[in-house]
Amino acid sequence: MKFFIDTANIEEIKKAAEWGLLDGVTTNPSLVAREGGDFIELLKEIVQIVDGPISAEVVATDYEGMLKEARELVKIHENIVVKVPLIKEGLRAVKTLTEEGIKTNVTLCFTAAQALLAAKAGATYISPFVGRLDDISHDGLDLIEQIVTIYENYGFTTQVLVASVRSPLHLIESAMMGADVATIPFSVLEKLFKHPLTDSGLETFLNDWKKISE
Repeated sequence: MKFFIDTANIEEIKKAAEWGLLDGVTTNPSLVAREGGDFIELLKEIVQIVDGPISAEVVATDYEGMLKEARELVKIHENIVVKVPLIKEGLRAVKTLTEEGIKTNVTLCFTAAQALLAAKAGATYISPFVGRLDDISHDGLDLIEQIVTIYENYGFTTQVLVASVRSPLHLIESAMMGADVATIPFSVLEKLFKHPLTDSGLETFLNDWKKISE
């Protein structure tokens, strides 16, 4: 499973990259707005930190507007993946961008039917939002299982990118189902390292070593 970090915060990206486990970055308008500054300059900085797919989202909702934005975004760097909303005009744009050789990440996916449409349009990635489904009393992980099964049934090459990850459990369950990628907030990435038995075990080892080295 590939690990992307879901943030537009440069310091978080740098720290995650230092761990040597980071495969890419996803951003969205909300994350970018939280950081402030110029979006294009921010992307230029990110591509210098992480050598992997960097998702940058269009804000237009019409076909021509999305194509125009997408073609400008990919000029920034070869690793830019254009993030497109899962709407009719969005999938139409994905079809065209795919034919032009531009990679796409279809976002705001909440049903298996939507994921099937995105794959048929030729999306590079599909981003189902597990946490947001959990928020409305649906099991977001069920959606991951459905999408993985459908894609395997028909040999779709679209990668399942698990988004709206709220806990390590979301990540582990998705990995067990065979999802290709998870995009993870920095706070959840940090939790992946932690277990109380690891901490107590390390403390015991160090205390015992101190006794024999005195």
